Amino acid sequence: MLHKILKIHPKDNVLVALTDLKAGEKIEFEANEIMLTHDVKAKHKFAENSFATDEDIYMYGIICGKAMNNIAKGEVLTTQNVAHKTSEFTGVRDFKPWNSPDVSKWADRTFMGYHRKDGQVGTANYWLVIPLVFCENRNIEIMKNAFVEELGFAKPNKYKSFVKQMKDLYAQGKKEQISELSVETAEQDGESRIFKNIDGIKFLTHQGGCGGIRQDSEMLCGLIAGYINNPNVAGATILSLGCQNAQPAILREKLDKVNPDLKKPVIILEQQQEGTENILLTNAIQQTFLALTDADQLERQPAPLSKLTVGLECGGSDGFSGISANPSVGHASDLVVALGGKTILSEFPELCGVEQELINRCTTDESADKFVSLMRAYAASAEAVGSGFDMNPSPGNIKDGLITDAMKSAGAAKKGGTSPIVDVLDYAEYAKKPGLNLLCTPGNDVESTTAMAGSGANVILFTTGLGTPTGNPVTPVLKVSSNHILAKKMDDIIDINTGGVISGDKTIDQMGEEILEHIIEVASGTKKAKAQLLNQDDFIPWKRGVSL
Repeated sequence: MLHKILKIHPKDNVLVALTDLKAGEKIEFEANEIMLTHDVKAKHKFAENSFATDEDIYMYGIICGKAMNNIAKGEVLTTQNVAHKTSEFTGVRDFKPWNSPDVSKWADRTFMGYHRKDGQVGTANYWLVIPLVFCENRNIEIMKNAFVEELGFAKPNKYKSFVKQMKDLYAQGKKEQISELSVETAEQDGESRIFKNIDGIKFLTHQGGCGGIRQDSEMLCGLIAGYINNPNVAGATILSLGCQNAQPAILREKLDKVNPDLKKPVIILEQQQEGTENILLTNAIQQTFLALTDADQLERQPAPLSKLTVGLECGGSDGFSGISANPSVGHASDLVVALGGKTILSEFPELCGVEQELINRCTTDESADKFVSLMRAYAASAEAVGSGFDMNPSPGNIKDGLITDAMKSAGAAKKGGTSPIVDVLDYAEYAKKPGLNLLCTPGNDVESTTAMAGSGANVILFTTGLGTPTGNPVTPVLKVSSNHILAKKMDDIIDINTGGVISGDKTIDQMGEEILEHIIEVASGTKKAKAQLLNQDDFIPWKRGVSL
């Protein structure tokens, strides 16, 4: 049954509208009668009792803001009357034992994955082609044009067919019929795949590798090394110019650090050594094709669910994200951890205000100290350029009820469930310990998902309340909607709908279990993520300057 309002935590002093409410409407909650002073849109919050200026505002049981002026009982919270505020954190760990969920019904479950020689298991089998420097982007695109369509990896382009139909009608003097066409009826060519066990060749480009600061180029090499080591990658072709900051020797050093026993083929070609573009591309294409013939020999085999590494992401969040989608994903994360797998929670600007809770969940003082150090350094770098975590919420977030960064963060952190934090990773570090890992990344969707794949995620869960198409070149990204309206309106990008939690038809635990089942299907290749079907291959390395 759909309720009109929700109090998320007993300590909270605001209520959430689960549906649109009208000014003058009387709300009764726990023997408290509240007269609404203004219309309150679904997802927004209103005062349970009056606030004095500077009084703390609580949501999710923690401080999420402060009153900028007196706020009347029943008044809606806005950016005009509420400012960002968080609790201070000490850095002192107060760890308590975890009551893990019952996972007995999944104990013998498996997924069909690609077993790598180092023991990792991929949920897909991709070949990676990537430059060490932006100077090689054009050559990467030439290789892409040579390979993708000829080997049957190109998705049918209905828009290309649509334009062809319009062109043909115009050439036939039938201009008046063009407005009657539909892109959905455009004829499309089918795929003709020669390599049956390869999911695709992923050609990535970027704007890094030279210029800027040397640390950014070194970090780029670390990220690329993580992508090569990702279990979803069979091997890689790397193009280098030769004189850039991101040298092949640095990449080899990073590869040795992430996996000293790496047994994947890595082809590295340098244009300034090869000579002409023709020689470079001939060698790159020939060697890549021969490597693909070997990569195609690997077939999916059963693997325990402990071989899953699940990234936890949110983007285009709304006022329902922290109530439905994020805690549902959090329960799925707890299930994966209880089964011996790994999960990765990133986006450090969106952990602002929940630091002490996360510190208390760290299993070691070393991890807690590292988290505190990374958070404080990141916050200081933002403030040094005149910004700050408080500027993180986007216009879309604010419009749909997330009016402070602390409010956004308190809901975003729910993706990490309740399990202990076994490790804290800086950007481009690889997740190796079973359990929940924290990874330092920006809150920017693509920079964060890019990083999680580089840290070993073989599936990513991505919650959204407003809708976003974000995908990743090598890791399936499952989009989880916080509400029914979005799931219906943008069903071409949404994989899982947790709107049933808001409507009262589903519990958090039920949705978490459904999410785990969906993960197993995608990990086995029996179902594709919508982002995979759309060929949404987003890749943005983080330059360690300030990016929120």
